[in-house]
This record gives sequence, structure tokens and C-alpha cells, in this order.
Amino acid sequence: MFEHKSQPLAPISIYYKRILNTFLLSSALILFSLGIGVLGYCLIAGLGWIDALLNASMILTGMGPVNPMPNNASKLFASFYCIYSGVAFLSSIAVFLSPALHRIMHKLHLENANVS
Repeated sequence: MFEHKSQPLAPISIYYKRILNTFLLSSALILFSLGIGVLGYCLIAGLGWIDALLNASMILTGMGPVNPMPNNASKLFASFYCIYSGVAFLSSIAVFLSPALHRIMHKLHLENANVS
């Protein structure tokens, strides 16, 4: 996906395309994760759609639950969803930032190669 360190830095148009692609990929991961949470809170915890969306959004971003869970099944779902959400959210941020971080590291490597 990215150029090797021995290759020249990619043109800015390719960089912008990478930013767009990773934004779309990380957005899809966030929406998929949010969908899992909304469905779980609706079907397992018996919350309405808006309350389920609020709970899933708060858990996904690391803020914490809003509504108390009425039964053991919903508490188990909330526990596993919290663990999944932490990994999914951080992974989506890493995917989104990867082109920028790669470009910075590649540029620094090229500058160091010219100094030696």
C-alpha cells in the first residue's frame, strides 16, 4: 500500500487518495461497531433505538454506559462490547493516521539519507 523506504516519496495526489481511503475504511469500522452495539442493546437489553444508539456511542468512544443493564445477558453483552469497542476504536484511529505517519517517517528517512 505504501512505498518502500528506497523509493521516492509519493506525489501529494496519491497521499490524498490514501487519506480518503483510510478515512472511509476507519469510518466503516466505526459504523459497523456502532451497529453491533445498537443491535445488541436493542435486542438483548431491551432499550429503544435512541437509547441503544446513545449507549453504543458512549461505550465505543470510551465514555461509559448511560443506562443500567436490566439482566445478566445484557450485562455480559455490555462487558464484551466494551472490550471489543476499545480495540475497534483504537484500531480505526491507527488505520486513519497510518498514511500521515508513514509519510512523516518516510520524509525523515529521506532527509537522513541525504545527510550521510
